[in-house]
Amino acid sequence: MDLTRLGVWFFQDGFTSIEAADAAKRIEALGYSALWIPETVGRSPVATAAWLLSQTTNLTVATGIMNIYHREPGVTMAAQQTLAEQSSDRFLLGIGVSHKPLVEGVRGLEYRPPVATMKDYLTKMQASPYTGRAPAETTKTVIAALGPKMLALAASHAAGAHPYFSSPEHTRMARDIMGPGPLLCVEQKVILEPDPDKARAAARPVAQIYQGLPNYRNNWLRMGLTEDDINNLSDRFIDTTFAWGTADAIQERLQAHFDAGADHVCVQPVDPSGVLGQLDWSVLEALAPTAG
Repeated sequence: MDLTRLGVWFFQDGFTSIEAADAAKRIEALGYSALWIPETVGRSPVATAAWLLSQTTNLTVATGIMNIYHREPGVTMAAQQTLAEQSSDRFLLGIGVSHKPLVEGVRGLEYRPPVATMKDYLTKMQASPYTGRAPAETTKTVIAALGPKMLALAASHAAGAHPYFSSPEHTRMARDIMGPGPLLCVEQKVILEPDPDKARAAARPVAQIYQGLPNYRNNWLRMGLTEDDINNLSDRFIDTTFAWGTADAIQERLQAHFDAGADHVCVQPVDPSGVLGQLDWSVLEALAPTAG
């Protein structure tokens, strides 16, 4: 697995399968080392990862994240081993506990204490039998981690962490907790728009999707934002959690994550026109490793 500094994080549900494959090939050609795909109530991340891996040559496909409530630990481990072997070790498994409103309200399942549940899941994954052909390299698992206890678990029981919707200051806290060894793969939303009002206006519809989810709200409070900041999606909230401006300004934010201890930053392009689900290629081209 060649996981270098920059990757891309983006929803696949708005694409046809052909469009998704074409996007993955274009992302690979721009020099990004990984494409991160989420799981909500749309496409299967396992089937999508298999398809995208079959259509690319060097790109790592990572899940950011697969919901542990959607599949038994042994099934997740078998998918991980299979995808890694099929792709010559280009699959990175990211798993997470999701959020109570999604697990109970949408799926009708029982949401359990996050850290203990994740620890139990990882332990059962490791203990599950697997008789298929093993990949050449040992597979890696990163977990969605925001708070200190989950970050510590990411260091002790997984290969690292995949924080989402945070900030460089949170990245520094995560690295301090995890220590120098584990992977720290951070997501960062980016908007190529130098006008502050336009950039913040484009950011707010995206932020509203996550605004009521408790795990994110708790982490934003931990980061020093206030209830008013979160409820009103204040300028301070947007400026803390989104990188916007010129390409150089966005690069400075990405570098702040690296300076704080990130190994890998996956950028989530937000369309400056405010259209949800539309991939803004201009920002990916401006930030592309091949452009440097």
